[in-house]
Amino acid sequence: MRILVLGANGQLGRCLADELHETNHQVLLASRAEIDLSNFHITQTEIRRFAPDVVINASGYTAVDKAESDEKSAYLVNHLAVENIAKVCYAVDCVLIHVSSDYVFDGQSIRPYQEDATTNPKSVYGKSKLKGEIAVQNSGCNYLIVRTAWVFSEYGNNFFKTMMRIGSQNRELKIVGDQFGCPSYAPDIAKAILSTLTSPRLKTSKSIYHYAGDSACTWAEFSQSIFDAAWAAGKLDYKPKIVSIKSKEYPLPALRPLNSMLDSSRFESEFGFKASPWLAGVRKLIASWDS
Repeated sequence: MRILVLGANGQLGRCLADELHETNHQVLLASRAEIDLSNFHITQTEIRRFAPDVVINASGYTAVDKAESDEKSAYLVNHLAVENIAKVCYAVDCVLIHVSSDYVFDGQSIRPYQEDATTNPKSVYGKSKLKGEIAVQNSGCNYLIVRTAWVFSEYGNNFFKTMMRIGSQNRELKIVGDQFGCPSYAPDIAKAILSTLTSPRLKTSKSIYHYAGDSACTWAEFSQSIFDAAWAAGKLDYKPKIVSIKSKEYPLPALRPLNSMLDSSRFESEFGFKASPWLAGVRKLIASWDS
């Protein structure tokens, strides 16, 4: 199978590269340097030239707060570039696997979100991601839209790395404790996405799926789990005290959904790949942590 990965230098892109390295697929890993998605003509030309069976779009404008003052860039990457990718996928008859976000929801539900739940994003980032989803759905191409959340890994900038850095510098941390979500270990997301490649559903799919962590927590509980694991593994000189605070005590430019929990049961049922065991991911990262 010929697979094109867009956004290859991001967290998920690099994890996809790690997993694909062990396969017999013909793979093209494209960062912005190889394919500038903001240049629609170049994007179309390069996709046509490679002639993939599957395009995995792991690219995205992910600066959630910056998006509030930089709407043009957020919509360019998360909406218009995605629309262009989807249209060329339709033209060359390849499947598009597009990665989206929990931020398409408003966070007011009291249950984990299923795929058919009403979308109602509250931030520019969330609105741009939803526009991207709609563009994919309207393009005519066969697609899997995979929504995920609270992504962390050994690559890039993420909550895990931030906690390990500031936790080594502060004995007490105030962390938001009224936002709930399902942390997702990026290598698990990569493996989940690649598990769909062998499914007979893939070539005719026009579906949205959720894939995220196997249990929910707050940001405060997530940070506590990180420090508990780091302390147990001897990676910290002390275990920071976590003080849980309300979202209103830590105002940010972009509104975050209070409930970001995603129900991954449909993905598990249809592809046989279980939700991300994120605590195991935390322990794995801690074991290799050296800074």
